[in-house]
Amino acid sequence: MAHKVLVCDKMDPKAVEQIKQLGFDVTVRTDMSPDELGEVIPEYEAIIVRSATKVREPIIDKASSLKVIVRAGVGLDNIDVEYAKSKGIEVKNTPAASSSSVAELALAHIFSCYRFLYASNVTMREGKWLKKQYKGHEVAGKVLGIVGLGRIGKQLAKRAIPLGMTVKAYDPFIVSAGVEGVELVGSLEDLLSQADIVSLHVPAPEKGYIIGKTELAKMKDGALLINCARGGVVDENALVDALENNKLFAAAVDVFEEEPTNNQRLLKNPKVS
Repeated sequence: MAHKVLVCDKMDPKAVEQIKQLGFDVTVRTDMSPDELGEVIPEYEAIIVRSATKVREPIIDKASSLKVIVRAGVGLDNIDVEYAKSKGIEVKNTPAASSSSVAELALAHIFSCYRFLYASNVTMREGKWLKKQYKGHEVAGKVLGIVGLGRIGKQLAKRAIPLGMTVKAYDPFIVSAGVEGVELVGSLEDLLSQADIVSLHVPAPEKGYIIGKTELAKMKDGALLINCARGGVVDENALVDALENNKLFAAAVDVFEEEPTNNQRLLKNPKVS
């Protein structure tokens, strides 16, 4: 009898077909509520999720046949990992799957902010010609500070250096950068004080923020902050304060504390992309 696999979030149909070809009985059911997932989970030996589905303790308790949870992505913050392991359920992820994509996204945000690509496009279509207001900046010669030099951070560094950027990184868990031309600094405070652009590539902390009011105050005046990591890494209200008082030049926010976000201060700030 084929092992039963439940795909809970949207996946490339080709990937689903490949799993079927390996001999598994695959069911795709997306957009289930926690109650609906709890009703069907006892039937399955494996589930595949991305970021939408949360696999918390109540679901795990009902998963009487479950052997493995697979996160088709990097972070595991939507899964109660240790609790699952305590029940004999393996938890796997795909840590390298999106490294290049996220690095390219961070780089795209840098160009977009420095060149006012979104704002200038919108205002131009509204009949406004704000050429002097949207004077851009060059990335060459800028100091890029990467917080978290894992797979994504390394990929970003490899793309930034050929553009003429000086790349510095802070990561308390490594002793060698592993990328030629990257300088490791000893503390987050040192990195923030030196970087023109700060790009975050770290998991969300269990409590507090990695970048809060204190850390924002230590950044260079006119710096750019990029968050393509996780919601909860940055104090969103402190970030808006730093933008409103012109401490920061701009911020690119790809993830939010609450998704979809209802932080109107953040959504309506023209310096946020």
